[in-house]
Amino acid sequence: MRYERPDTMQAATALLAGAEAKSFVLAGGTDLLVRMQNDDFEADLIVDIKAISGMAKVTETDDGFVIGAGVPSVALFEDTALVAAWPGVVEAANLIGSTQIQGRCTIVGNLCNASPAADSVPALVAAGAVAQVAGPSGTRDVAVIDIPTGPGKTSLAKGEIIQAILLPKPNARTGDAYLRFIPRTEMDIAVVGVAVNLTLNEDGTVIAARVALGAVGPKVILVDTAAKAVIGSKLEDVVLQALSESCSAACTPINDKRGTVAFRTQVAGVLARRAAQTAYTRAGGK
Repeated sequence: MRYERPDTMQAATALLAGAEAKSFVLAGGTDLLVRMQNDDFEADLIVDIKAISGMAKVTETDDGFVIGAGVPSVALFEDTALVAAWPGVVEAANLIGSTQIQGRCTIVGNLCNASPAADSVPALVAAGAVAQVAGPSGTRDVAVIDIPTGPGKTSLAKGEIIQAILLPKPNARTGDAYLRFIPRTEMDIAVVGVAVNLTLNEDGTVIAARVALGAVGPKVILVDTAAKAVIGSKLEDVVLQALSESCSAACTPINDKRGTVAFRTQVAGVLARRAAQTAYTRAGGK
């Protein structure tokens, strides 16, 4: 197995494109290093991208925020501008692992693992985040929701790396929130996760919405019917009920020891109601 630490993205993508067998990108390494301890782990190449300029930076631009692939989750929480703009995204990222893990894990790694239960992904989808993908032939922008294609699988082609996450500048009177259910109080995998992003007009009426569910399907589900249910409202009880029912109806979960289909379906609706209320308050609603 080769270990390479290139100092440019062009060199990194060329290495991955030329690898003859399995290759992996090392950023935070909180999942990859654990996998490497298994006897059945096989790799021809490990490409460490931490030496590439910009990988460990959060940059605020006129259009929003550029979050490098090597930015640890703890750094998101320490960026006051990002927290003010997208508190739900930051909350979700800071639910990944323990305090120690937070110092290394990245939202790009969380995305590329393509786990249906990834905490940061529903929040990124609700925020309308975009992945900046670098490859041998240049870069392309891909909606975060289109990166995972199923459990453990992504749409990335051979030689491609997500070099940054692009978060748009939120409109005025916009708020987001992420909630999850776990059996334990911390350091557990989401049984259900729900992210909501709302924009209000001056009188508190919802004029735009995005609702995303995690851990209730093979990938994150963007629930358009739930968004339509709240647009034009001030989150009255009847609207929240419609939101809850839409989210439950969109679920396609599995039965396992952590939760039944019926349980996950019900909890998705409950969390959607609660997350929407938090997002509404953050957007300036009363």
